[in-house]
Amino acid sequence: MESCLVTRYLPILYVLAAGLVAVCVLTWTLAWARSVDTLRRDAAVRGDRTTAALKSVLERYESLPYIVGVNPLVQNVLANPMPARIDKVNRYLEDVNRHAHATATYITDAKGNCIAASNWHDADSFVGAQFRFRPYVVDAVKGRVGRFFGIGTISHEPGYFLSQPVRLKGKIVGVAIVKLDLEWFPGTESTEPLLVTDNHGVIFLSSVPAWKYHTVHPLSKDVVESIESTRQYVHQSLPQLSEHVERVLKGSVDVVRIGGHIGAPSYLETRRALGVPDWHIVTLSPMDSVTAAARSATVMAVFGYISLCLLGFYWRQRREREKEMIKSREMLQQAYAMLNQRVAERTADLSQANENLRREVAERARAQAKLRAAQDELVQASKLVALGQMAAGITHELNQPLAALRSFSDNTRVFLDRGQYAAANENLETIGALTERMGKIVNQLKLFVARPRPRGLRAPVAPALRNALALLGQRLACVRLALTLTDSTDNIDVVAAFDRHSDYPGLLAQCDDLRIEQVLINLIGNALDAVAGVADPRIEIDIQIRFATIVIRVRDNGPGIPDGVMPRIFEPFFTTKEMGQGLGLGLAISSSIARDCGGSLAAQNAPGGGALFVLMLRRAQAASTNAPVIGA
Repeated sequence: MESCLVTRYLPILYVLAAGLVAVCVLTWTLAWARSVDTLRRDAAVRGDRTTAALKSVLERYESLPYIVGVNPLVQNVLANPMPARIDKVNRYLEDVNRHAHATATYITDAKGNCIAASNWHDADSFVGAQFRFRPYVVDAVKGRVGRFFGIGTISHEPGYFLSQPVRLKGKIVGVAIVKLDLEWFPGTESTEPLLVTDNHGVIFLSSVPAWKYHTVHPLSKDVVESIESTRQYVHQSLPQLSEHVERVLKGSVDVVRIGGHIGAPSYLETRRALGVPDWHIVTLSPMDSVTAAARSATVMAVFGYISLCLLGFYWRQRREREKEMIKSREMLQQAYAMLNQRVAERTADLSQANENLRREVAERARAQAKLRAAQDELVQASKLVALGQMAAGITHELNQPLAALRSFSDNTRVFLDRGQYAAANENLETIGALTERMGKIVNQLKLFVARPRPRGLRAPVAPALRNALALLGQRLACVRLALTLTDSTDNIDVVAAFDRHSDYPGLLAQCDDLRIEQVLINLIGNALDAVAGVADPRIEIDIQIRFATIVIRVRDNGPGIPDGVMPRIFEPFFTTKEMGQGLGLGLAISSSIARDCGGSLAAQNAPGGGALFVLMLRRAQAASTNAPVIGA
């Protein structure tokens, strides 16, 4: 009997054992692959962050040798290396090196002889040394940018060398070099190994000190001779790192084992090229977490598989008992009776459900009718609200011109009483211009519907700013106002105080004068509202002339723009002011005007506090003959 049972269940046991092996293999493979993908993503993020940090450091000093090379002191000392000139250049290089936080800054002549250096007063000064054998000198003499990492032949300290040719009257007369210390860089992350290799595969930066100045692959004879001739790694034997590739993955990712002994750690090696210079950053992530995750998943899968097998065995035994019970005639009749009863109960339930469904449909129809009626009422109410908002918007836009009209009319009456007819006539002309401007302002409300784009108009910005300041003159009396003008059209920024009495012919924008004036009134008026409760109110207006654009910045020292308001600040009818003080049309109209003129209007919080609005307009060239100049 027992022999028959064994014979009967032996094939099943073989199948279950084979299934267990397959589950273990599949689970291990999937868990290992998933953990490797996670580890690779983490390594990619770490590598991107490390690459960006290293590039940022190198690019920060990329132009420093060029700046040193174009200095007249450096060019003159290379043309005639007199002792007095050398002393001045030594002190200049020392000052540059101190402010730039570089390791050393020095210059050589075209033959590689060091003429002056920032460490001229140190015991290991570079002055008088010969660097003709260094590649960064050779590259600079040939007119190229020199980039080189190596160990100093005098200081015996490693560093990254950047060089630029020094030209005088079109001829290369010397080389300007900056040396940087990058030894701090691999220590920024000590949790996992990090390597930086040069174009020959030599590890010159490493978070593991024992791996430094090893090679990741054997060096050819030509490479060894090149390293020796340039003295790149002085007094370093450059042995090969004991690295064995266990598995090659896609995307420059391998699983490697470092160390020749049994039980040496395995790492997920990720390589990425830095670009310029020709370096590679290698991140090594330990594989211990991958192995542990795969092992845990496999153990759980084994327990799950055994549980399923036991559950299947239990279900099979129970099914056999149920078959024996079903064979009984009495159980069959009882089951038939129960089935009829359940059918009757189910029929009653379906009838009740059908009735409930009809009542629900009727209720839903009534609810939809009420919803449509509510929507019609809401549309009607929205129309009334829109009419009120448009009326308030017109009041908001005409408020400042009306105040100016009142002020000019009062002054005119005083001038007439005094007999100053010339001044009164000038005020009357201003009142007429303001009346015309009010009519144009009313027409500007059409921007939200038609949005016409001005074509061929050139408006001077200076008169528009003067008009805006004149309209807001009473409110600006208690505010410190700073006006600056920056001209950077010749790649050199020239900053000066803005003269309110000058027209500045270069300040021509491709727009009409009324639109520019309206935008400035809105921006300055909002700044005045922002500084209303500030102890020392201050508004700064900076105008920058660029080659193709004019940028106007209006900054206040108010409380700034809240984070919840920033995304909606340019929406029509959105305002944070109290009822009756504004309707939210000013910034919306200003943004629309800027877009119609081919520019933009942006808002942000200034670094030192307060709000900053940046208006950018396309600049019109004064030499143009086809486009009319308006508002001059």
